[in-house]
Amino acid sequence: MADTDKLANEVKTMTLQNGESTAPNNSNDDFMNDWGFPLPDLYKLSLRFYKGTTNGSEKDGKAIHLTYKEKLRLVAYTKQAAHGKYRNDVSPDVGFLDVVGNDRRQAWQNLGDMSKESAMMEFIKLVDSQCGLLRPYIEAHKAENMEKIKKQREAEEQRRREEEEKERKRLEEEAQRQLEMERKRQLEQEMQIRTALNQQTAVQFSQYATQQCPGNKQQQEELIRQLQEQHFQQYMQQVYQQQLLHQQQQYQQLQQNTSSAQQLQQNMSSAAPNTTTTNNNPNVTTVITKTETKELTQAQQQQMQQQQQLQPNGPTSVPTEQPDTNGNKEDFPTPMPVLMPASIWTRKDIKAFKDSVKTCKENVIKIASLATATVRVPTHEDGSCLFWEFSTDYYDIGFGVYFEWTVEPNNAVTVHVSESSDEEDLEEEQQENKVDVEQGSKQDNRPPTDEIIPVYRRDCHEEVYCGSHAYPGQGVYLLKFDNSYSLWRSKNLYYRVYYSR
Repeated sequence: MADTDKLANEVKTMTLQNGESTAPNNSNDDFMNDWGFPLPDLYKLSLRFYKGTTNGSEKDGKAIHLTYKEKLRLVAYTKQAAHGKYRNDVSPDVGFLDVVGNDRRQAWQNLGDMSKESAMMEFIKLVDSQCGLLRPYIEAHKAENMEKIKKQREAEEQRRREEEEKERKRLEEEAQRQLEMERKRQLEQEMQIRTALNQQTAVQFSQYATQQCPGNKQQQEELIRQLQEQHFQQYMQQVYQQQLLHQQQQYQQLQQNTSSAQQLQQNMSSAAPNTTTTNNNPNVTTVITKTETKELTQAQQQQMQQQQQLQPNGPTSVPTEQPDTNGNKEDFPTPMPVLMPASIWTRKDIKAFKDSVKTCKENVIKIASLATATVRVPTHEDGSCLFWEFSTDYYDIGFGVYFEWTVEPNNAVTVHVSESSDEEDLEEEQQENKVDVEQGSKQDNRPPTDEIIPVYRRDCHEEVYCGSHAYPGQGVYLLKFDNSYSLWRSKNLYYRVYYSR
């Protein structure tokens, strides 16, 4: 009993360091394949089994039967596995008449330079050869560990699904909230327009109602409401027609461009060698962001109000046939949808956003000083709304959104980097100024483009700028990140873009 307690105390204080093994790796692999445990773990289990069976033998008579020499060998193996080669400083003092203590010391000394791993192996082999219950004991622990691992993986998978479901619901709720806010803004704008129109026509309609229904106050009020509603509808009809006429002209030009899409694509790639046409470029990302405007000038506010007055539920068609000067009917193309204003907002968790974006190198782009990056995001056939988020390190950056009425052959996102934001404008002016007197002016084959958000500097180094925009139709979103105003500083941009159904 004293020998067993001493052996148990040595096991509790024993520590095995990774990398100490001097035994061949193939021996460890053999033990792993045969027993299902690494050698240090298998040794500890075997030692625990030996301790349990020894204690059981003294109490219940179920011990393994070992000779005196075999017990000495087991004690020596545990000493060698715990301390290595025999050392006087770790060997207990024994008296001259302590036969057992001297025999144990001699057995440990006989092991010489045997490695700790070899001592563990010999201990396991000896216990296994003397007791057939060791292997079932190990198999039971192996099955228990596998069951724990299985449950742990199932729990992790369940947490992952719950997190994905939670994130999906959050995005849906955010999109629904934005749509509700958009509808609310539209109703408020409609009420403002109605109020302004009613104030302008109040006297005129009141006089007309008095003439038509003299002496009947109730009929006069009903007639005034009808006249006000009719006047509002006529006003909105005029606004829609002006917008549709402009978009109709652009759509005619778009039809001409789509007939030679492949040729235009080749011309654009040859004229702009810095344009990335695949998503394998490290500067190209499938993620981009949008910003919240802080302070708008009076001209910007007027522009946004004009865009917001155009509601999507208004007229969307014009006569498709109209006789020309010769009496023949001429077909008009279907007009493009009304371009709605974008929704913009910010949030404070900029560090968490950057950490999530850094996991994908394509979502981080470095924009040099005096440079502008334009990211082209085609509309997706399964989507109805585009969302974006972005931020920078330390300094702000200019940002704006445009929509190009063109048809892309695929949904790949591309990036064009220019040395200045005025570079494209300069090229356009040069093309417009080149006029041949004999050949006449050259037709502009560039696709029509509408401005959604003007380019202004955003403090995206302080908070994450976010936004969304409902698809006006099939085309390409142009997200411009402008650093042309910075003479010396380059900007690290973290951005992400996605669409919703």
